[in-house]
This record gives sequence, structure tokens and C-alpha cells, in this order.
Amino acid sequence: MTRIDVGSVLRHSANLPYTDLVTRTTGAAVRRCIETELQSLQSGDVAMLDFSHIGMMDYSCADEVVAKLLIAHADHDAPMGFFVFHGITDAHLEAIEEVLDHHGLALVVHFADGGARLVGTVSDAERSAWNHVYLRGPSAAEELATAVGGENVDMAPVLDSLLRRRLLRLEGAAYVPVGPLQ
Repeated sequence: MTRIDVGSVLRHSANLPYTDLVTRTTGAAVRRCIETELQSLQSGDVAMLDFSHIGMMDYSCADEVVAKLLIAHADHDAPMGFFVFHGITDAHLEAIEEVLDHHGLALVVHFADGGARLVGTVSDAERSAWNHVYLRGPSAAEELATAVGGENVDMAPVLDSLLRRRLLRLEGAAYVPVGPLQ
């Protein structure tokens, strides 16, 4: 897993010793630096974007850093890696959830206590399938269909969406969480 310290990126890109992401210009500069670091990701690699050293994050920076980064890597045909967001606080979540909902995006957040959850726009079936894989580990489509209470055919578009949005990974015939298991 590649770790990118967003606080360090902020200090270097803005060349100032602060920890708050509060202007669209600053957010755009931080995103460009992160994108440069992400260019080395190979198919299947996971990048952990660590926000632990970020104080406040306003909506414009959440849009620039989080939403635009996800949009740039959504439904990409080239082999891509995966993102896990770490160190997100309740103070960050309000702005992040707002921009994710606005753009119809979702991401995986790993919290300091080791827990993880989906944040953003997902259907109930997507959330149920993701939660099952996160809590139980690698799962086949048939197992997920049974766990979520639907038919295997109904589960195919749900799993395709989770894969396309890079919220789950596929290893062989098993769907696995992005990042460490619970």
C-alpha cells in the first residue's frame, strides 16, 4: 500500500506551514501533487490518502482534492489502482459527504480505530454487499447474493458498480475489500 500524507503534500505544494485546506486554489495544487504521486500506481495497487495532518477542510477543497480526484479516476479504461482515505475526521466528513453526494461519488474511509465504511452516494444493496465483504472477507457473488437477500442475477449490477467505482476489488472469483480487512 502506498501512503500519501496529504498534510505533507499541502505544506510542500503551498510552501506554507499550515494544515488547513481552505481555498480552491490550494486544493487544486494539492490534487495536482497527489496525481503526480499516483502516476506510479499499477493495476491493483492501493494508495492510502492520509488526512491525519489536515486540520480544517472547506467544501471547495473537498471538491478539488477528493471529488475531482475520484472523477479523474472513475470508469477509467486503463489499469488503475485503488484509493483508501485515512485520517478523515468528523470535521472533514461534512464537506466530503456534501461534495460526494453532489457528484454521485463514494469512497472507502479507514478510521484511526481500524474501522472502515463507505461514504457518499451508494444504494442500499451496494452498502450491504460492501459491508458483508468488509466484515467477512473475500466473498463470491453467490454468497453475496444470499447475504444481501437477492438473486445472483440481481447482484451482478451491484457488484459491477462497486468494482467500477473501485470500492471493491476482484481477486479470482472473490470480491475483496480495498485496504485491510476488519
